[in-house]
Amino acid sequence: MQWNVRAVIGSGFLERCWVLAGVPCALAIMLCGSAAAQKQAEKNNMELVGHDELQNRSAYQPVIHKQGTSWIAYIGHHGGMSLNTLTGKQEPNGTSIVDVTNPRQPKYLAHIPGEEGGTGEAGGAQMVRVCDGSDLPHADKSKVYLLRSFGTSAHETWDVTNPAKPSRLTVVASGLRDTHKSWWECDTGIAYLVSGVPGWRTKRMAQIYDLSDPAKPAFIRNFGLPGHQPGAVGPVPSDMHGPISTGPKGNRVYFAYGTTHSGVLQIVDRQKLLNGAKEPTEENLLYPQVGRADLPPDGGAHTAFPVLGVELSDFARNEPGKVRDFVVVTGETTRNECLEMRQMVRIFDITAEASPVGVSTWTVPEESGNFCSRGGRFGTHSSSESFSPIYYKRVVFIAHFNAGVRAVDIRDPFHPKEVGYYIPAITDKTDKRCTDTAGQHCKVAIQTNNVEVDDRGYIYIVDRANTGLDILELSGAAREVANLP
Repeated sequence: MQWNVRAVIGSGFLERCWVLAGVPCALAIMLCGSAAAQKQAEKNNMELVGHDELQNRSAYQPVIHKQGTSWIAYIGHHGGMSLNTLTGKQEPNGTSIVDVTNPRQPKYLAHIPGEEGGTGEAGGAQMVRVCDGSDLPHADKSKVYLLRSFGTSAHETWDVTNPAKPSRLTVVASGLRDTHKSWWECDTGIAYLVSGVPGWRTKRMAQIYDLSDPAKPAFIRNFGLPGHQPGAVGPVPSDMHGPISTGPKGNRVYFAYGTTHSGVLQIVDRQKLLNGAKEPTEENLLYPQVGRADLPPDGGAHTAFPVLGVELSDFARNEPGKVRDFVVVTGETTRNECLEMRQMVRIFDITAEASPVGVSTWTVPEESGNFCSRGGRFGTHSSSESFSPIYYKRVVFIAHFNAGVRAVDIRDPFHPKEVGYYIPAITDKTDKRCTDTAGQHCKVAIQTNNVEVDDRGYIYIVDRANTGLDILELSGAAREVANLP
């Protein structure tokens, strides 16, 4: 009797099993068990280091912060309810705080409840940012501060100096229609809060605050695209989903609008934004803009990550043009099982800021894992946002829902190339995802939602479908691309 190894496709998953030579494929699937691969991670040049269930909460944004000799992960959550195992109480999803100093044995420290009554995008406390008081100009130098959204209605600051015992400082803004993906400059305290201000024509635009003293917020201005402002007429432009600032030194803020369609990349002069006239007229909203790119109707812009000063080896002998600036724009897929245009990564050359031009796109080929049949969303959501020299201008990590996290070599942004991936194993906590069609059906699927890295080189991914936090590291050829110690 002879056995050999055969790759078998079953239930949309690639399975590798020992089967009898000559056994028909259908029988091989029965022998292997169609659920086997779902419970095994799929990987290439990435390895699992540690895992935390995050109390089985649907997770959005992870931020990893070094506090003294410790490394702490702060994770924002979507709406929902779950048991806080530290208190024994059911709590609305909010903010998880996890000690990842030893990434192989993460320790859950605390959960800060979020806004009640929501599910999915509503409720919870999706967004987190963290700054040291020693960096903020007017803060207590001995403290560490957390900025977070509170459901769809507010933004808050917290004292997390002792991450196991967080305490709220103040409400920064309240009475909002929505919130989303904010940015906080730790060296200046300027915060770009994505909010829905009543009276504005969009559910998400920017509120800019001075949080240099997190206990005493100072409002600076509201901002958005022309057409967002109160009293405007005509079509309403796509709403805002994420700013990233390069601070006073870079003097630019990169805004992304429209996650799933009609995306917009906007490049803004930071000083003009902060110091220009604040009244939201069309003229005043356009004043700080230095560049804008409108994506095709089927292209979204969830995250706009600047990759500046890239030295292009292929252009080394071209004196003008051998160093160029780029923005990695990532759209968000929102419907399950490929029922809409797949969102992907689009890279723009912004060397001439007034005229951004798209130079490349990147996506995971569907047939590489039969992803449309796996269930849940297949397509991009967001990119890593760290400027750590380990990865910056070398590797960007893309959260790709049921295709896991992908490591993409961007040393040549004209030709981005995948160098590794990791798709977590489904667990008994992974939630199902259903189609919204007449013949509705549901499948259990991994939904890698967001990704971030720390200055040690570890990669952190969180799951929208309640699977938790995975801590990863690069291996093999992918590790050689990074600037790891």
